[in-house]
Amino acid sequence: MSLKHGLLGLLCYEPMTGYELDKVFKGSLGYFWHAKGSQIYSELDSMERKGWLTSERVMQEEKPNKRVYTVTDKGKTEFMDWISSPEADIKNAVNIKSPFLMRVFFSGETPKSQTLELLRSFRDVCLARIVAIDEAKEDIPTGEPAYTDQAIYWKLTASYGEIMNRARIDWADKAIATLENLEPKTNH
Repeated sequence: MSLKHGLLGLLCYEPMTGYELDKVFKGSLGYFWHAKGSQIYSELDSMERKGWLTSERVMQEEKPNKRVYTVTDKGKTEFMDWISSPEADIKNAVNIKSPFLMRVFFSGETPKSQTLELLRSFRDVCLARIVAIDEAKEDIPTGEPAYTDQAIYWKLTASYGEIMNRARIDWADKAIATLENLEPKTNH
């Protein structure tokens, strides 16, 4: 997935400002696709140049002016073409690129206490992610006709995130137990 396609998908639901889009992105797609606000605004400009969306400047008296983005027919076509051809994404879904795991791989070069601290911190982050995902699931609209079908898929991705984080916690617990039971290094 490219960031552009995620933004197009969100804008297909309704027009939004860059600020609103950033907030919605972080509360939904942000659980499995990281993007900074500056990246989002950069992509919006790029997509507007491609004709995938338009923007309208809305003047406000007591608040700063805002820019509202709307997907064009060309943008909807791009989004539908992308969503209809997932083959490359399926193959890439199992690829892992993790600086964290690389650090663990080489942790035999550091004191065990440092690695245990790293693993415990990782576990805490995963626990916090589960709490955040649970909160996000509560925000998924149920019973709203406009989002009934989409809500099923939103819940599926939230469930994936929850299961993945529980698996990470299970792995971290096992790794911590292994290291805690590891005999101290002896010098020859």
